[in-house]
Amino acid sequence: MIRVLLADDHALFRQGLRSLLESEGLRVIGEATNGREAVRYAAETHPDVILMDIQMPELDGVKACQAILEIDPKARVIMITMYRQDRYVFEAVKAGARGYILKDADASALLDAIQRVAAGEALLDADLAQNVLDDFRDKKEMLPSEKHADLNERETTILKLLAQGYSNQDIALRLDISEKTVRNRLSEIFTKLQLNNRTQAALYAIREGIANLD
Repeated sequence: MIRVLLADDHALFRQGLRSLLESEGLRVIGEATNGREAVRYAAETHPDVILMDIQMPELDGVKACQAILEIDPKARVIMITMYRQDRYVFEAVKAGARGYILKDADASALLDAIQRVAAGEALLDADLAQNVLDDFRDKKEMLPSEKHADLNERETTILKLLAQGYSNQDIALRLDISEKTVRNRLSEIFTKLQLNNRTQAALYAIREGIANLD
């Protein structure tokens, strides 16, 4: 059962999400009404997925996402936004959010997003990935510049599959290795490239031409 934390300051929206998710067999383990509550609940409960509204009082969703990922770099955050080109989404993804879902998305799209992120995937489409990479460049906040020549062939393949949205389980099946081996190899890749999480690794792979999302 996927455990979900909801973070949104609108009670009716939270209640609607809770009803939908619970009707589909997911477990809502908490509801945060502001960013500070979201950070505290995430640290206390370690949910499988966090649905985080961007606009919230006390601490906005981006800052809350950043704080959560500083505490737990493996946290899986999906940003909720009204606008596809919301600049705050870029900042959250740069910090390590797994992607975003629009508030007007239908139920099947939301459930699919949650299931994919819970399985370890990132919700990176080509436009979002390029926009985030452009933002890094414009602000001169580039990802580490170590060349991927330091990676061996197997590590490069794993990084490519990660960037294409495959979960650890899918990568293991495709390469006929164990999930533990995939986790260990990813840890080694992150260390070599000085990356902190899967989203940064996916962006790095796209920037370096290891993978594309076309």
